[in-house]
Amino acid sequence: MMNAESHSGIDRAPARSEDRFTRYVVPEIPALLRVARSLTGDPHEAEDLVQETLLRAYRAMPSFDGAHPRAWLFTIARNTNANRYRRRRPEQLFRAEDAESVPEAQTSDPADLAESNAFGAAVRVAMTDLPEARRRVMQLVDVDGLSYAEAAAALGVPIGTVMSRLHRARRSVREELIRAGLAPTKGVRR
Repeated sequence: MMNAESHSGIDRAPARSEDRFTRYVVPEIPALLRVARSLTGDPHEAEDLVQETLLRAYRAMPSFDGAHPRAWLFTIARNTNANRYRRRRPEQLFRAEDAESVPEAQTSDPADLAESNAFGAAVRVAMTDLPEARRRVMQLVDVDGLSYAEAAAALGVPIGTVMSRLHRARRSVREELIRAGLAPTKGVRR
């Protein structure tokens, strides 16, 4: 039996899309913003990317099955960013000043503070010197706090690739810290 709304031709799909968007997409926006920052290297570009990703996700809501919303959103963001990148061809996705987001230890002792600042600066330099693929993985996992699976979804690569790139990136950063005299050499596996 048809109710009056369905008989009158009123389309209830937009309400369902709005509900599904609120349920599946809205909780993932903070993680999406972290990934967008990592992908673009610029906070303003990241916000634009998130906005465009959310619009595309909303339009695609009727075809979304509800499984793995974070991976689905990261894929949309990655593809959207690739399209934007192809249109503009920016020189770099990651700049040295963006590495300022690497957290530094908080301390009140001047000697500890100087050592902490030197350590943070060395980490930023080491991260900046990494190949882009390794730097992006390290940014997503170690700075933004994404899981291996989330980073893999954001970058469109297998989890094993994330693990391998992260291992190599961490090793490179550790070696740079050792060269700078800011990390112990004892107990380091090569």
